Amino acid sequence: MPDFPSMADLEKAMNYCFKNLQILENALCHSSYVNEQALILKNNERLEFLGDAVLSLVIGHLLMEHFREMREGDLSRIRASLVNERQLASVARKLHLGSHLRLGRGEEQTNGRNKDSILADAFEALVAAVYRDGGFNAAFGFISRCFLPIIRHMDVAESINDAKSRLQEEIQMRYKVTPSYRIVGEEGPDHDKIFHVEVSAEKICARGSGKSKKIAEQDAARKALGMLKRQS
Repeated sequence: MPDFPSMADLEKAMNYCFKNLQILENALCHSSYVNEQALILKNNERLEFLGDAVLSLVIGHLLMEHFREMREGDLSRIRASLVNERQLASVARKLHLGSHLRLGRGEEQTNGRNKDSILADAFEALVAAVYRDGGFNAAFGFISRCFLPIIRHMDVAESINDAKSRLQEEIQMRYKVTPSYRIVGEEGPDHDKIFHVEVSAEKICARGSGKSKKIAEQDAARKALGMLKRQS
């Protein structure tokens, strides 16, 4: 069994001290690790489910308090830009959460500690662990410490007009999945390169182009939103 950093280090990064460390241990156990152990352990998937709900509620509350005049649709788009895999993984990295995860050999060998999907899921499990251990006020405080600095400094106009966030919101509402993006081509010299990106989810598949991967992803997302609108 590998040596893990002290959970006290994680508690310090979170600014939260667990009364029941077993709940924290559960939040750190990925299914790949549990499947390889002779002991009867629980993976963190049920905590992910609960953490997703708690996180969505608290982020919604924070946004309503911070943007008191904003319409529901815009609040939803901003929340989607915050509660997504990439953003949650970024917050997890600030806590150095990856170094504390219990992963199976396969995930260890494929750099699982730095995968956005694993980090985002683990952060949701961590939110649920705080909620289970200390109640709603403790979870509210933890999430606020993680996200209020982001909310205060975010580019609101970009978040509202972010096609990727709007697409994710629509896809999750309709199909309960997350759209995936992949680069399907590049052309031109390094100083003037054009990227081609494909986004797909369920029956939706669209391609976009741009002078950066980010621009190409936004273009693909806008086209996918157009397809969804025509299907409505």
